[in-house]
Amino acid sequence: MNPEIVISVVTICYNSAATIEETIQSVLGQDYPPKLIDYVIIDGGSTDGTLDIISRYRQQLGYFVSEPDRGISDAFNKGVAAASGDVIVIINSDDVLLPGAMRAVAEAYDPDTDIYRCNVIIRNKETGFVGRDTPSMRFPLMPFFVNVDHQGTFVTKACYERFGNYDINFRYMMDHDFLARCYQGGARFKRVDYDVAEFRLGGVSVASIHDKKYDIRHIVINQGGSTLQANLCYAWFWSFDAVKRVFIRCFGLDALKRIHYAKPK
Repeated sequence: MNPEIVISVVTICYNSAATIEETIQSVLGQDYPPKLIDYVIIDGGSTDGTLDIISRYRQQLGYFVSEPDRGISDAFNKGVAAASGDVIVIINSDDVLLPGAMRAVAEAYDPDTDIYRCNVIIRNKETGFVGRDTPSMRFPLMPFFVNVDHQGTFVTKACYERFGNYDINFRYMMDHDFLARCYQGGARFKRVDYDVAEFRLGGVSVASIHDKKYDIRHIVINQGGSTLQANLCYAWFWSFDAVKRVFIRCFGLDALKRIHYAKPK
């Protein structure tokens, strides 16, 4: 392990009283030197008791602010700007950082890598389904069958400075757009075969394909693709989603997830 690598964790939240304490504890409880953990929490102006929970950990945070924002991308960008670490990971307020995650990334650290891509455990608390998502290492212009998993993505501060932050016009797939921009721009990716985070199904991840139309099209357009390519990409996503809906109706959501995600070790 490189003993000098500071790791920043950014958690954005809004009215997350039911889940955020588990998230906070998963970060602050890492087997990693506390002085090398920079924890940033960006709250969108919660009114449900979230701030009372955060206040109990305030002295252990590197940065905290509670104020209205312009959406997820804006909150991500605030967190990245406030982070002081060598590498930064974004862990949502209903997800957790798994034991040993920081140590695994620190052991894999090298100055020539821009982005570290790690495994993410997928969990559906309502049904008990558990799977593993392995990250994609390529982000082609037409983004078919790409696993994004920002919870398992550690990005260097220098990479953000080089390629910019998250596009605030995106409401759902800002992480995909960012990684595609980095990949197309020549960023250096490194695979770390370690389960670093647990993602709980729900939230914006279940938004409809229609809601994601702008994001899907502009992932292509932002990388230099044509309007025709963007429209074809959206048509493919819409068609694939229609097939998935039929499959779920016949066999259930967990059956689909078992096809997509690997079984955890």
